[in-house]
Amino acid sequence: MPLTVAAINHARPREKVYKLADGGGLYLEVHPTGARYWRLKYRHANKERRLAIGVYPDVTLAEARTARDSARKLIKSGNDPVAVKREVRRKTECEAANTFEIIAREWVEHQRARWTPDHASTVLRTLEANVFPTLGAKPITNITAPELLAAIRSVERRDALEVASRVAQRCGAVFRFAIATGPTTPLQTFVAH
Repeated sequence: MPLTVAAINHARPREKVYKLADGGGLYLEVHPTGARYWRLKYRHANKERRLAIGVYPDVTLAEARTARDSARKLIKSGNDPVAVKREVRRKTECEAANTFEIIAREWVEHQRARWTPDHASTVLRTLEANVFPTLGAKPITNITAPELLAAIRSVERRDALEVASRVAQRCGAVFRFAIATGPTTPLQTFVAH
């Protein structure tokens, strides 16, 4: 019999962990501490697996069922939901580690041996003042040419045409550095020319 919100709310902690089944492999795990965790039990490649869906009440019964249905579609198509979840987490962590600002700072550090200290600090200040406020926190792989153009045009609108030209040049160098060292971007064609 499927779970109800009332049954979940009336589930009290016991000495040992116990489960309240909902159906289709979905169940609520109730811990002695009172914590309640949504889990999905399934088989993939002839092995029994468990997928952590979330914590009740942060993840409602309806949301847990939706997650169960999505996971079952993945299983049906031959994918392991745990592996898919890990890949999504890895990609998210990779994007967070590869923001425009982080890559730009790496690029400046990479160039420091070739530049004078004054030039390196000027380049970094230019990026900090003109690009980091709008694009710095974005994953470099998600930055589009129109976004970069908007950042450069905002400098042009201040009648700082020389600075705008240098910002464009430095951003291009940052994207080329990113391409050479790992992350690829939609701007590959922009910076290749």
